[in-house]
Amino acid sequence: MASRKHHVTDAELAVLQYLWDNGAASTRDICNQLYPQNTVSQYYTVQKLLDRLETRGCVTRDRSERVHRFSAAIDRDVLLAERLQDLSESLCDGSLMPLLSGLLKLKRWTTDEQQQLQQLIDELMPKKRKQ
Repeated sequence: MASRKHHVTDAELAVLQYLWDNGAASTRDICNQLYPQNTVSQYYTVQKLLDRLETRGCVTRDRSERVHRFSAAIDRDVLLAERLQDLSESLCDGSLMPLLSGLLKLKRWTTDEQQQLQQLIDELMPKKRKQ
């Protein structure tokens, strides 16, 4: 299986999701959201998660002020694509069709979602030109 460029753990993913949803934040901001009890050990856990994410290029750190602020450096869609590719390789021998089929069968789709899906298919698949 190919190694992921941006391998992130579930805990690191929670930090990234906070940054994607809220923009730049301090360690304290993130800790307050992820660990409402806000203990010293939880603060240092978030700090360590941010250090790891920064080392892997997933977050950037703004050191211009006393309190450092972190921002996501990887786009959610990039990470999603990497994870889906890994899942496809590990479960489906690299084929995306079983993965897509499984995702489509997971739930009932609203009319709006069906239209969005059709629009995506139309954008991705060039129409055959009549000659």
